[in-house]
Amino acid sequence: MIFIEYPKCTTCKRAKKWLDEQGISYTDRHIKEENPTQAELTAWYQRSGLPLKKFFNTSGVLYKNLNLKDKLPQMSEQEQLELLASDGMLVKRPLLVLENTVLVGFKPEQWAEVLR
Repeated sequence: MIFIEYPKCTTCKRAKKWLDEQGISYTDRHIKEENPTQAELTAWYQRSGLPLKKFFNTSGVLYKNLNLKDKLPQMSEQEQLELLASDGMLVKRPLLVLENTVLVGFKPEQWAEVLR
């Protein structure tokens, strides 16, 4: 499994600590240094079963500066995926990429259920 994080993010730190405490091994990936590609994001989005909007970091500065709250509804899925792939700071984190699903954001109860 791949744990995609921004190391300065407090939620990412909590998620990483939780994984370590559970003894769960993962490959760590810095979202800013190794931005997810459009192909990866497309695959993860499809695997997650979530609406694409859930992959956007809606509380991020870049999201707000680009006024994406108003722009996203008019954008195609393809345009949204291209935008997400353009800057890792637009992507909600942490992401936990597993073989059969993708967890977006950190919810300990959900993670525990999926990782049992």
